[in-house]
This record gives sequence, C-alpha cells and structure tokens, in this order.
Amino acid sequence: MLYITYLITAAAVVWFSILASRYIDMIDRSTRISGAFLGGVLLSAITSLPELFTSISATVLIDNPSLCIGNILGSNLFNFAMLAVVILFFLKGFSAAKLSRGHNYVMVFLMLMYLALVVNWQWMNDDAIIFGSNDNAWLYLSPTSIVIVVLYALTVRFLAGDGGGESEEGEPVTLSLRAIVVRFVLASVGIIVASVILTYVTDDIATELNLGSGLAGALFLGVATSLPEVTSTISLFRMRNFDIAFGNIAGSNVFNYFVLTIADVLYTGGSAYSFDDDKVVNLTVFGLISSFTVYVMLRTRRRWLKAAMALATAACYLAFLSL
Repeated sequence: MLYITYLITAAAVVWFSILASRYIDMIDRSTRISGAFLGGVLLSAITSLPELFTSISATVLIDNPSLCIGNILGSNLFNFAMLAVVILFFLKGFSAAKLSRGHNYVMVFLMLMYLALVVNWQWMNDDAIIFGSNDNAWLYLSPTSIVIVVLYALTVRFLAGDGGGESEEGEPVTLSLRAIVVRFVLASVGIIVASVILTYVTDDIATELNLGSGLAGALFLGVATSLPEVTSTISLFRMRNFDIAFGNIAGSNVFNYFVLTIADVLYTGGSAYSFDDDKVVNLTVFGLISSFTVYVMLRTRRRWLKAAMALATAACYLAFLSL
C-alpha cells in the first residue's frame, strides 16, 4: 500500500507540474516579464517548496540536519542530471536558442554557494572555527547562511533586470491574464500539497529500507522533491521555451540553498550545515563539478561541447550513486 500511495502521489505531482509549466509559458507570452525571472524566480520557488517543507521537518521536527542537507544537495545534483539528459534529447533546439544573460550570473552564484559549503566542511574537518555553528552566528544565522542570502538576493536582482531570451511561438493564448494567473496558483497549490504527501511517503519508504539519513535524503527525498522541477522542465522543453526551462532548474538549485538558510535560522539544536554522513561531502563535491559543467554547457556555442558537458553532468550523478 505504501508503494501504491507513492506512485499515485507522484503521478499527481507530475500532472500539476505540467499544468503549472503550461500556465507559466502563457504568462511569458502574454506579458513583458523576463522569461529568466519567470523560470528562475517564480516557477523555481513554487517547484522548490517541497524541499522547503522537507528541510524544515528534517531539522525542526525530527532533529536530523543530515537528512535536510542530503535532501537539498541530492535534489540539486538530480536536477542538473535530468536537465543534462533532457538537453541531449533537444540538443539542436537548445543549441540554437538564445537564453537570458542572467543565467550566467545565476550559475556563478550557485558555484560560490557550493564553495561556501566546501569551506564550511574543510574548517569542520580541521577542528578550527566551525563556519556555520550557532557559536559563531547571530540569531542562529551562520556566516554560511549570510553568504547564501546575499547570493540569492543578487540572483533575484539580476534575473528581474534581465531583458530575457527568446522563446518560440506556441499556440495562441485564449485565456485572459487573470484566468491564467488563477489557474497557475491553483496548479501551484496542487504541487505543494501532493509534494508534501510524497515527501512523507518517501521518508517512510527510506526508513523501511533502513538507509542512512544522507543517502535517504539524496536518493529518495531528493528525487521525490525534484519531480516538480523535472516534470515542468521537460514540459517547457517540449514547448520550445528553453529560457524558462533552464531558469527553472538553475533557479530551483539556488532557491534550495536559500531553503538551507531558513532551516539554519529555525534549527536551535546546532547548525543546519552540520552532518555526520560522508555522503554529504560527496554530494557537495559532485554538485560543484556539475555546476561547472552546466555553466560551460551554457556558455559554449559548440554543439559537441554542449553534448560533452551534458554527459559529464549526468555522469556526476551516476558517480555519486556508485560511491
């Protein structure tokens, strides 16, 4: 019964995500709002809300920061792996598409966030000052969280001011803007409700299989909470709206880091960046590598190099699973 519930709930997440992607595409074609902002901020925040609820539950309710950070980093790594696979299927169209320049800044900010975690992990291993502990924080806000908040604010700033890329013309929009927005909100609520249920069901499955918290967070919760991003991105790629599709994944990964800062603020039992699972270290390293390969894939105009970087990105996730 547990696995049947998982499949039904996952199907609901997929369906609501497809609807949300359709309505965000309509908003893009009905307004002058930047596609980078719509995908990198608005849609990414909606599809990343499952990570928010899961992370708060993992830290505040069950006092397990390893599950929290494993979920966030696992979601990010899975998001990029799935983006790479989708790009390989739509390589010609993606290579020819003109994407927003703001995505370049987002990828740089994301790599800086990973580097902040690497520094945090290194200082912890050296038994020096724990970069991200409550002993070195204000109102339970660690220096790591401050860095992430600043970078996320810069992300929103650059995407909001971006002129946007180009998206191919789709079917004519027959709904009014108000009707589109209302339906997008309803689809978003559906994503949130179904994803929260899916998160708890997935947690029960991970417990039943007796997996470590870091692996459970990365493999089960990470994949489950990434379903909205992956589904909406595939749907947007099929609609040839590559700008919002890429922004959805990149923006979701940045927003996931912002979720860590919220968990760090609310967690009074220590730091949300502390963990007792070596798999979290692997997630950080592979996440940084995959962020770099995606950045190269975004910047280069050579189709063969885009394909090579997409394969390298997918390989990062497979390498994590093998370890």
